[in-house]
Amino acid sequence: MCGIFGYYNRQGRSVDSSTLISMGDAIRYRGPDDRGLYEGDSWALGNQRLAIIDIAGGHQPFISDDGRIVVVQNGEIFNHVELSKEASRRGNPCRTQSDTEVILRLYELEGINCLHRLNGMFAIAIHDASQNIMFLARDRVGVKPLYFHDDGRQLTFASEIKSILQDRHIDSSLDEEALHHYLTFNYVPPPHTIYRGIRHLMPGHYMKIGSRRTDVKKWWDLADVEPVYGRTEEQWIEEFNFTLDDAVRLRLRSDVPFGAFLSGGVDSSSVVGLMARHMTEPVKTFCIGFDDPRYDESSFAQEAAERFSTEHVMKRVSPDMLDIWPFATHHCDQPHGDISFLPTYRVSQLAAEHVKVVLTGDGGDELFAGYDKYQSFFSRPGINSMTDAEFEREYFASISLFSDQAKASVMAPAFRERMTGNNSFEVVRPYFAELKHQDRINQALYVDMQLLLSGNNLVKPDRMGMAMSLEARTPFLDYRMMELAFRMPGHLKLKDGVTKYIYKKAVAPLIGAKLAYRKKQMFTVPVGDWFRTTKLAYCQEKLKTLDSQGGLFSTPYITDILNRHVAGEDFTRQLRALIAFAIWHDVNKPTLA
Repeated sequence: MCGIFGYYNRQGRSVDSSTLISMGDAIRYRGPDDRGLYEGDSWALGNQRLAIIDIAGGHQPFISDDGRIVVVQNGEIFNHVELSKEASRRGNPCRTQSDTEVILRLYELEGINCLHRLNGMFAIAIHDASQNIMFLARDRVGVKPLYFHDDGRQLTFASEIKSILQDRHIDSSLDEEALHHYLTFNYVPPPHTIYRGIRHLMPGHYMKIGSRRTDVKKWWDLADVEPVYGRTEEQWIEEFNFTLDDAVRLRLRSDVPFGAFLSGGVDSSSVVGLMARHMTEPVKTFCIGFDDPRYDESSFAQEAAERFSTEHVMKRVSPDMLDIWPFATHHCDQPHGDISFLPTYRVSQLAAEHVKVVLTGDGGDELFAGYDKYQSFFSRPGINSMTDAEFEREYFASISLFSDQAKASVMAPAFRERMTGNNSFEVVRPYFAELKHQDRINQALYVDMQLLLSGNNLVKPDRMGMAMSLEARTPFLDYRMMELAFRMPGHLKLKDGVTKYIYKKAVAPLIGAKLAYRKKQMFTVPVGDWFRTTKLAYCQEKLKTLDSQGGLFSTPYITDILNRHVAGEDFTRQLRALIAFAIWHDVNKPTLA
């Protein structure tokens, strides 16, 4: 795990070294162990390294013997051992044990098509002087971030937006269309960012940057997976267990201490159970607990820890974490209305006292329909009889934070006028179109994989973990698990009122029926209650700052929903999103359009 940064200038100009150093300094916490910087003529690649694999030999960038190819990476290639052996058999051996060198050797053999060989989480930059081109590539589902700014003269990239903004020539103004979408989704959906001039390279894509043009290509597409019918439940269970087991096994490769987050939920318990099978020493597991039983999962984590004889560390913390909201926002670079970033930071902070790597259960809910919202939505009368267009609109409405009408109300008149013609449904429409060959449950999951997962749920462990120089690995997002999930018909994910139906049947023998079938709890804190009582003044203070933020919001409407919330209606998510934007604005002070 690292942070990468660099640029490619099409006019033959160079960025001064002090700016490049500042780009690395801005994300030093992503890689505090080492810095590597290669400056060419009108281009550069840089890396802040968190040393996980081959501590002594893994310094980046890696450079080809003839000096023409330079590679940096953020992430891990989990099948690097096998790929290194293959490269050696093909006459291009690695000189180190580093997984980043494997990328270089495969690129020398296969060019950019080598991406298909990689099983991992990664953001990669490659400069190839033989063609005077640079490649930027992102892993299949976007576990690792990669942002860029391209004004036609120069493309600047980095693992985090704050690194790009070290170049003072780059537009840091607010992207009002992105804010419009933020009010719909509770996060800024990629490829948009909250900054007008900066975009997120989409998962499963690479960019080929040359002196005259930039081409973007999708190199992996989950939509290509075809559903498989006619298999027995036992056959699905066998494949599920084999694939997840191997995904966990590969993610145990590390030259530093590692462990796992353990909530006692089905995802983290399954991962820890499989880790215990492959390890000779106890798994190190970490969780935090709250005094409020509605949000405390520590007893379930303890049950799982005892079942698998882990070396368990639990810390009871105050659920009132609002003091770290600005800190979390700084690390995210963008507003997120999801308050669970805060407890994620706390458990990352705890784990980082003991290890440099953790395995997590992220992705299991989106792949196998684990959220209660799926059961609620698909149990609505008439869902199955809707036309495709009606279904798509209905699901979009169910995942929207502010409806179109509410958005029109929360926006100030001038902002609302400027947003005329913008329609957040157009963000989701292409994803529905790509999955017409799948059933509706899988269509909904696919939308969430493309938007919710990469736009919010994977940002959480990456930024909150990296804030503590902690690497998070996600076995459920092994590409083999993702392809299995979308071969599996939706009725095996939601069945007879049970979420993750076949998944839970598969892991119940491992983790026990109690943990497999317990009611899902969200990893969050009760801010909605606080906004009515102990944190009402805090809420009012933060919302008041929206008055001074460029005339974007309607103060009367915001006051109205706060009053209605205090009176008993539930506007928790809407208030959180508005406060998150207010905090982001205060932390970053963007230029207004």
